[in-house]
Amino acid sequence: MTTTPLPGRPPIVDLDAWRTARDELLVREKAHTHEGDAIAAARRRLPMVEFDGKTEVVGADGPVPFLDLFQGRDELVVYQHMWYDGAPPQGQCEGCTTTAWHLKDAVYLNARGVSFAFLTTGPWEEVAAFVEFMGYTQPWYSVRDTPPPVGGEMGYLSSFLRDGDRTFLTYSTTGRGTERANSALGLLDMTPYGRGEAWEDKPEGWPEGDVPCWFWRSDADGNATWGPTSRPAPQWTRPGATPVETLGRKGGWH
Repeated sequence: MTTTPLPGRPPIVDLDAWRTARDELLVREKAHTHEGDAIAAARRRLPMVEFDGKTEVVGADGPVPFLDLFQGRDELVVYQHMWYDGAPPQGQCEGCTTTAWHLKDAVYLNARGVSFAFLTTGPWEEVAAFVEFMGYTQPWYSVRDTPPPVGGEMGYLSSFLRDGDRTFLTYSTTGRGTERANSALGLLDMTPYGRGEAWEDKPEGWPEGDVPCWFWRSDADGNATWGPTSRPAPQWTRPGATPVETLGRKGGWH
């Protein structure tokens, strides 16, 4: 074993020295965890917004009241999936597609008494084709022309509470707040090179990285690109997936 430094890499040490450095970092990590617990406690105390649970959304069985999304449970989490009207499946939001891929099974949420569903503003005919293309198994609903908090802006994770026939919005987040549903990002944050994105703080000499989310879209060979042959990376895992020549509209979709 050698501790000869490698150019552009952190110092090389023995296991005991590594444990000492890791334990020092662990103090910060535990403080971060405890602060997250405190924030979650504050989140549970946020005021609620009541809305009409009979508001209709459109799913595989046609129009249904929002109350049906609870599936008889008292709590509901939804992911509000962005939508580009008229875009083919490979032209839909790469970020939402990636997150949705991590949310294909809600069995553990259900065991805790929490239901899960996707909402999106796309017309149901387009949404249904996209869901079939991707092989998603979670319930999806169109909230097109539906007012907030059921409809409105997309790209959110939101939580709802039911008390009998009364329904309440309890929490919502957007931007990087949706990362908690994407386990791949958390695991990448644990790796030496991280997400491989330029904005990250890296040791001197580390790979510089690329634009945010560069690896969310790729061509058939796995090369990251937003060009006309790209699609959200999870779509290539579909049985029989083939390359595409266009995203369905002049100039492409992004």
